[in-house]
Amino acid sequence: MPNVAVNLPQEQPEQEVPVLRVENLHTWFEIRRMGFIKAGVVRALDGVSFELYQGETISIVGESGCGKSTLAKSILGIHHPTKGAIYFENRNLSDLDKQGWKKYRSSVGYIQQDPYGALPPFMSVQRILEEPMKINGISNKKEQAKRIRQVMEEVKLAPIEDFLYKFPHMLSGGQQQRLVIARAMILGPKLLIADEPVSMLDASVRVEILQLMQGLQKKHNLGIIYITHDLSTVRYFSERIFSMYGAKIIEKSATKALLKQPRHPYTQALFEATSDPDAENLKSFKEVPTGEPPSLMNPPKGCRFHPRCSKIIKGLCDKEMPPEFKINEEQGAACWLYKEDE
Repeated sequence: MPNVAVNLPQEQPEQEVPVLRVENLHTWFEIRRMGFIKAGVVRALDGVSFELYQGETISIVGESGCGKSTLAKSILGIHHPTKGAIYFENRNLSDLDKQGWKKYRSSVGYIQQDPYGALPPFMSVQRILEEPMKINGISNKKEQAKRIRQVMEEVKLAPIEDFLYKFPHMLSGGQQQRLVIARAMILGPKLLIADEPVSMLDASVRVEILQLMQGLQKKHNLGIIYITHDLSTVRYFSERIFSMYGAKIIEKSATKALLKQPRHPYTQALFEATSDPDAENLKSFKEVPTGEPPSLMNPPKGCRFHPRCSKIIKGLCDKEMPPEFKINEEQGAACWLYKEDE
């Protein structure tokens, strides 16, 4: 009997589905005069795309006004996108009904920049933590108490009985931010959005809060979007860094690769402006680009960084918007300097 080789179809490894996928996101705000005369449009987000996987942290860095917080609020559903799509666990947010939005928002925790402003001053710690559960239908008192104790232990607000009946003004800045994190974690989210969570805290407290968030991520396998303009903290906290400028993501890179060699001229300028505690800095001169960030009502033609860029290619950078070029397996940049490298 002849030997017949039968080629059975091999099972393909299942591709990991991102917990969050943002595709060509635009969020524009219309400006009106006297309430009804259209005066223009602010392009707060202008074509942003990326993916975030479960258990991963990405940092979004850039100077004030580049669109970082607008991106966070668009993902949260506070701002409605003008164009593009946001997918959470492969489901388009624009397809969600009222109950779908309620379920989605219970799966996403939000950590604000100003902890005191984020907490209602007339509520005790216990009431602040009970409120999200009541809104989402968790009315059993024993379940509420169990969750409150668990989350307060995780954020290290202990002894628990000493904090339950305190009001926000009775807490220190670090304790207030721990309470904001506890509220974000109370419903067991899959995604955390942290919008400059340590920028208003003392330097000694910043490390503690970042270590706390890192511990929560490992314990609960959270996806985290960490928004900041402080490059000195991202190196300890994220797997990937996205650099934003003028409402666009202009560089995406693995953290180690970016720290070793930032690619986009703007990201290079950000690192130049970051101070290190080194006495040798007194002897060196750091080049920081002159000028101001672009107007998002009337952005410049071509690359939005070209009016401030020392490496401008005349006739190209000031005429055409660069696409994202893949430089290597870990880095990509929207810069015409890397056209030949792709």
